[in-house]
Amino acid sequence: MHLHYISEQNSILNHFLAQIRDVSVQKDSMRFRKNIERIGEIMAYELSKTLPYVPIAVQTPLGIKNTTELEDHVVLCSILRAGLALHTGFMNIFDNAENGFVSAYRHHPNNDDYFDILVEYQAAPSFENKTLILIDPMLATGQSIVAVLNKLHLEQKPKEIHIAVVIATPEGIAYLEKNLPANCHLWVAALDEKLNDKNYIVPGLGDAGDLAYGVKL
Repeated sequence: MHLHYISEQNSILNHFLAQIRDVSVQKDSMRFRKNIERIGEIMAYELSKTLPYVPIAVQTPLGIKNTTELEDHVVLCSILRAGLALHTGFMNIFDNAENGFVSAYRHHPNNDDYFDILVEYQAAPSFENKTLILIDPMLATGQSIVAVLNKLHLEQKPKEIHIAVVIATPEGIAYLEKNLPANCHLWVAALDEKLNDKNYIVPGLGDAGDLAYGVKL
């Protein structure tokens, strides 16, 4: 798997990452969503540099300008519900992309710390021979992303797979490397220290879905 860390060099990205973690700032859900969206825009721009382009000639009012445009069809697919704000940021950059949505959540069958991942709702276009960008703000154990891709892979084969996460753990990255094809790309805005005994990211930021859209039952 190809790893891309995009916050190693100081940029405005680090400013937005600090704000989504800050307990005095993240209480404002609208600001939290907007900062996640901004992070998505930055990540999408960085990712776009690695995609293939083709030459084109554009007619301007005064002449012809030779330039380039994206060669591949892009499909953005986010994991509900936490991925929606990040998805919006990517959609602002890849404005001609098709869009898909998949649900995945931790199911605790014994009401203890053990869980498995249930993937249920899916609404997505064809991504056969297209560039698939899977969007999920938090990479904790990695099980949700693998479960979603396994379900999507049963039906169609994308040309290339990119996974975009805001915060990742070493454990989650190792799980993806073990369970996903070597030609996948993982884009990480920030790498955190570890998972705790409940498989939450430390230091992390809390529950991204709750912070963006309210506490769930």
